[in-house]
Amino acid sequence: MEVAWAVGQVGAVWVAMVLGLIVLPSALGISLGISEAYMWVLVKTLEWATIRLQKGVKKPQLQMLQTPTANGIIERDETPMEQEIARLHQADFEFSHIFYFCRKGFEAIVEDEVTQRFSSEELLSWNLLTRTNVNFHYISLRLTIVWVIGVIVRYCFLLPLRFTLAAIGITSMIVGTTVVGQLPNSSVKNYLSEVVHLTCSRILVRALSGTIHYHNKENRPQKGGICVANHTSPIDAIILTNDGCYAMVGQVHGGLMGVIQRATVKACPHVWFERSEIKDRHLVTKRLREHVADKSKLPILIFPEGTCINNTSVMMFKKGSFEIGGTIYPVAIKYDPQFGDAFWNSSKYNIVSYLLRIMTSWAIVCNVWYLPPMVRKEDEDAVQFANRVRSAIARQGGLTELPWDGGLKRAKVKDTFKEEQQKNYSKMLVRNGSIG
Repeated sequence: MEVAWAVGQVGAVWVAMVLGLIVLPSALGISLGISEAYMWVLVKTLEWATIRLQKGVKKPQLQMLQTPTANGIIERDETPMEQEIARLHQADFEFSHIFYFCRKGFEAIVEDEVTQRFSSEELLSWNLLTRTNVNFHYISLRLTIVWVIGVIVRYCFLLPLRFTLAAIGITSMIVGTTVVGQLPNSSVKNYLSEVVHLTCSRILVRALSGTIHYHNKENRPQKGGICVANHTSPIDAIILTNDGCYAMVGQVHGGLMGVIQRATVKACPHVWFERSEIKDRHLVTKRLREHVADKSKLPILIFPEGTCINNTSVMMFKKGSFEIGGTIYPVAIKYDPQFGDAFWNSSKYNIVSYLLRIMTSWAIVCNVWYLPPMVRKEDEDAVQFANRVRSAIARQGGLTELPWDGGLKRAKVKDTFKEEQQKNYSKMLVRNGSIG
């Protein structure tokens, strides 16, 4: 009995401290300086670890660390196919023509520009979380001791704290939206719904030890508009709702996510689709147009890539979001991988494993840029508009712009892509007189 009483007392003190020092200030939108002090200590620790690492690592390994991985391991010639093949022949087809395709095939096998976007970004130095390609074991005894202390802090203190905050935030979201959902539709209901969403999102950001810098807030999405952003992680939505409310768009899920969806849709006009409906593009477009037409409703939040990319690039935007009409509010999100990897590799980790990795990282640090609103031009189709918005997001976030469909993460290259290359080559042969 005494042991149970002692455990209960410790639990009560723990919950009281979490509520008083973290939950209440975050709900009120204020900071007591705890997270700032934590980030200061963390930055100084990582700087010290980097210095110790540079002193202890061998020179060849140090050169590997200082070489940006973004440069790749092969040197590519970005010359168009037509110019490359023109070098190989003047008229008729020759066996040497296949060398261009062979080289491109070898380059894709060694290091293609698509699949590497679906794996975590390699760090240039060790952040005391994971190991890079260079072996850092036993370089420095003090460094190893700090790493062990870090493991204890992350798993024995930060993980229980973050789990407690996440449980409070999710429970508050379900209960709060369910209660607000019982009210009749009115401006009061809309106001209370926004308060609940903002408050719970702030608690969930604290559960991630999130440090978020919002830029150009005068460009924040307005009601009746569409907010589009690059997609790295499921927490992207939490990062954005920490600074404003949005109507989410997505597929209906089961389990805990389904409970949250059913509760939130009662208080806020989120747009959830059944699995059979999400495949009907016309139905999706119709419902989204109806939402945008009502200027009193929250802006829709859409991730046009359709899948998570590792925050080094922006891939093809699906055109459906840009056929709806209305004003587009682009948002660029860039995470700092030094403190934790926010990318969700869904083909490698399930959602539970991913959340465990997130909650045992040092922190989630990111920058969010609100870009000026954009509207579709008269001479512009949906694809061109989507590409223009994607280019703006890529430039602001310092991300590589790629034309490939993010669906290649789980699917093979479409036959239409192959046929397009075949047609281009056949046109060159005909034009050069090799055929007919």
